[in-house]
Amino acid sequence: MPDTLTKLAYQTFQQGKSYFGLTHKTLSSQVMRVVNPPKEAQVQELDLETLQLFQRRMSDLLECDWQDAEAGVYPKELLFDNPWSDFFQFYPLVCLDLPKIWDRANMKEQQSFDQDIDTAGYPKYYLQNFHHQTNGYLSDLSANLYDLQVEILFNGTADPMRRRILAPLKTGLAGAGDKPKILDVACGTGRTLSMMRDTLPKASLYGVDLSPAYLRKANETLAAKPGVLPQLIQANGESLPFVDNYFDAVVSVFLFHELPAVARQNVINEAHRVVKPGGTLVICDSIQMLDSPEFEVAMKNFPAMFHEPYYRHYVTDDLNQRLAEAGFEHVSNQIHFMSKYWVARKPLAE
Repeated sequence: MPDTLTKLAYQTFQQGKSYFGLTHKTLSSQVMRVVNPPKEAQVQELDLETLQLFQRRMSDLLECDWQDAEAGVYPKELLFDNPWSDFFQFYPLVCLDLPKIWDRANMKEQQSFDQDIDTAGYPKYYLQNFHHQTNGYLSDLSANLYDLQVEILFNGTADPMRRRILAPLKTGLAGAGDKPKILDVACGTGRTLSMMRDTLPKASLYGVDLSPAYLRKANETLAAKPGVLPQLIQANGESLPFVDNYFDAVVSVFLFHELPAVARQNVINEAHRVVKPGGTLVICDSIQMLDSPEFEVAMKNFPAMFHEPYYRHYVTDDLNQRLAEAGFEHVSNQIHFMSKYWVARKPLAE
């Protein structure tokens, strides 16, 4: 297929995901106002100028996604990678779970878990109904719904934002040899690991996550496609079960805004410990107030709409300084739509 047609197909695919996300959120909001109206006016409306800026930034993200694929950073097939079987199987459950989410939000039940959910041994900060999810990150249902819920939240741009780690990752691995070792901290359902495996098929991939349910989902997701399975380990990013100087690169996607400040620093310190001298750390997370003040209202709305107890501090936290304090150098930042990226290097000699 000519590249012009491939690009048109990609744009159409993304436009369809965007319209679907907008339609879902519009309809579910209308039903919520009738069935279970919010007890408090929690959010501030976005003005037309901000909405138009959102659309331009989203278009810029998708153009960057296409250009990276066109340049060979990753296969163009990744642009169309979508878990369709999960969509058709679990989208009805996303809708059926909405009344429970609305109830928890109205009742401010933010640490609510079913009796059959084992909560022993987890850090207190982790035992939250993030996004008002049923049983937080500790149930198989949550793991099955997560990727679909995040795609809806970001109008189909969650994967394009994840893929923005791949170019700096490949650059950082330029001198690492043919079989680099890469760790994904808080690997969740394995979406980022899957992208890295398609992009770097010879790499040895590792993933850690606190949730056994999400690790089961990651194993299922990764086993469904050809390729060597990454090693998946239940572990806390604050205390990684690896020796010093083991990995050529460490990545983390959408983790830091769900950590309290002390835990953020601990995870960065552990990443510095386990990455080799000369190795690379790449972080993807939410935009922050410092470099995206034009989206201040959206950042204030987010923790009000979704249970995100550490987000307000996160958006003002200087992760560049935290990276420097841990010992990283050459820290750089990028902004793509609603995500911010940190790329840092561990010095060759310490």
